[in-house]
Amino acid sequence: MTDLRRIVIKIGSSSLNHPEGGLDDQAIQRIADVISEIRKKGVECVLVSSGAVAAGVGRLGLKSKPRNLAGKQAVAAIGQGVLIEKYDLALQARGLISAQVLLSRIDLAEASRYRNAQNTLEQLLRYGVVPIINENDTVAVEELCFGDNDRLSAMVAGLVHCDLLVILTDVDGLYSANPKSDPNAFLIEEVKDLNEVMDVAGGAGSSLGTGGMITKLKAAEIATRFGIPMFLLHSKRIMDILQLLEGKGKRPMGTYFAPASHRIMGKKRWIAYAGLSEGSIFIDQGAVDALLRGKSLLASGVIGVEGVWERKELVRINGPDGVEVARGLVELSSGELVKVRGKQSSEMLELIPDLEGEEVVHRDHMTMMLE
Repeated sequence: MTDLRRIVIKIGSSSLNHPEGGLDDQAIQRIADVISEIRKKGVECVLVSSGAVAAGVGRLGLKSKPRNLAGKQAVAAIGQGVLIEKYDLALQARGLISAQVLLSRIDLAEASRYRNAQNTLEQLLRYGVVPIINENDTVAVEELCFGDNDRLSAMVAGLVHCDLLVILTDVDGLYSANPKSDPNAFLIEEVKDLNEVMDVAGGAGSSLGTGGMITKLKAAEIATRFGIPMFLLHSKRIMDILQLLEGKGKRPMGTYFAPASHRIMGKKRWIAYAGLSEGSIFIDQGAVDALLRGKSLLASGVIGVEGVWERKELVRINGPDGVEVARGLVELSSGELVKVRGKQSSEMLELIPDLEGEEVVHRDHMTMMLE
């Protein structure tokens, strides 16, 4: 990992929470220290930080975070100002300027919003600013929430085309089993195939966090498919990030997730992992084979339609066995597709003459989920 020019760091609530409630000021200072050192090396840095809810819980003196959506959003609204103020003061003391960026899932699910978010972050980095990103918990409805900042950090990593994603947590990395209950558990230092380790993760995080190891593996899946390596590191060893940047000698203690050989580039990144409609298209095996050969989806291969959507929405494309093969922007509404499924392209164009092409989903607007 040499010649890094841009890094995304994610830190969770469990690493920011003070044992007596609220935020741990020393943890904030450590983060500011490492960001300062990263910047001195000429590397740009984006921080994805949880902690708004924990900060709000501390400010209100609550014993635990609320369980209902309105309660969570209320304490997040209180805590977000506390969180960003602490970061801003800590970074300002080190000669750095920070900017708060709040994102919701819909911001990365629509092409125009995705581009706007990307342009804003790129401009902030050109200004030499440290963007501090959190989910916009205060306004997002539950179905449009990321649910955890691990997934958000991976999406942000792709958004800014970073060279490394580091997720800080309260464990040493990914273990072969739960080290608290299995004395034979060992730290997995490198993961090349996520399918081999998905079954070793499970369980929720701390009472103030929303993530567990499974959410970190989901983040690794997204980042590595973008061609971005990810490193899982204990937050107490945050300064080891500098060792990662140097790329010399042995990596620090933690788990390294190698980038996938089949990388998703450009706009296909948001197609793959942005918000989906509730719609699904079911296709026959011949159409599956055609998609795997790089072809577009035609109406003749469609055998079923599930859900309701309008034109240009993002839908799942499933094989006859129900396994998701691809995701893409569909050229027809669900009602239109019901009328033309199984038909030849010439018949489809007779029934729906205002279509611009003969594809149900064009290859350029599709990302394969099955390789």
